[in-house]
Amino acid sequence: MGLQIWLHDRLVDEQEARISVFDHGLLYGDGVFEGIRVYSGKIFEFQAHLERLFESARAIRLSMPMDRNGISEATRKTVQANGIVDGYIRLVVTRGAGDLGLNPFCCKNAGLFIIASDIQLYPNEFYEKGLKIISATTQRNHPLALPPQIKSLNYLNNIMAKIEAIDAGVIEAIMYNHLGYVAEATGDNVFIIQKGTIYTPPVQAGSLDGITRAVVIRLAREEGMEVVERNLVRFDLYTCDEFFLTGTAAEVIGVVGIDGRIVGDGNPGPITRRLREKFFAYAHS
Repeated sequence: MGLQIWLHDRLVDEQEARISVFDHGLLYGDGVFEGIRVYSGKIFEFQAHLERLFESARAIRLSMPMDRNGISEATRKTVQANGIVDGYIRLVVTRGAGDLGLNPFCCKNAGLFIIASDIQLYPNEFYEKGLKIISATTQRNHPLALPPQIKSLNYLNNIMAKIEAIDAGVIEAIMYNHLGYVAEATGDNVFIIQKGTIYTPPVQAGSLDGITRAVVIRLAREEGMEVVERNLVRFDLYTCDEFFLTGTAAEVIGVVGIDGRIVGDGNPGPITRRLREKFFAYAHS
């Protein structure tokens, strides 16, 4: 028996987990989702993820197929059915099946599916040695086109930047907004450290309001570290002492080079390592 997938209103075997070719999530990327970690059998920051999911749905006028309690229970049942102790959840809400036109209100019922499985975004050696990355030429979507706070199924902007990274022989790229400020990586939030102070772009610069980002900011401040949300430019990334990325799948991972320039001494720095340790202790507590 394969994975047990929550599809609409019940668990089904993965071989039976199918959606309509007329689903607007497939046809137009019309929907929202959350990627959520499970640590030691506990769904990590679950309420924060649910809050963001429902806010994203409200922003695109998508009527949720269940209330929060219903989706929470469905998610827990999916995790339990697959025996996930340390893993990853992909919770997706689509606009649902409609016609071939753009009109979202032709879709009568939203679709819901939940996958609980394993994930490893980066090989272990990258967490020890750090990532080398590039700056993408693909700009982050303008906030008036699509607010960055919406975690939607529209990821083509990020995918184009990811292709640039892969073509350059690396696995991640930094995206900049229309003003030249750092927005985010293709799937992660950005942090740098300069003279002991931690800086991260504000969400208004074009980044997702990351759940892991918020946790790391809180943990850093609890350690007495100064964290400043400020617009960053490429120069800041080139001259910082330390550099790291955060995300649900990536967790906390150091960056040791960008655009051929070495960050710090070429190894993940002490503050990056400390915050990674703090994050893991918190996640498994």
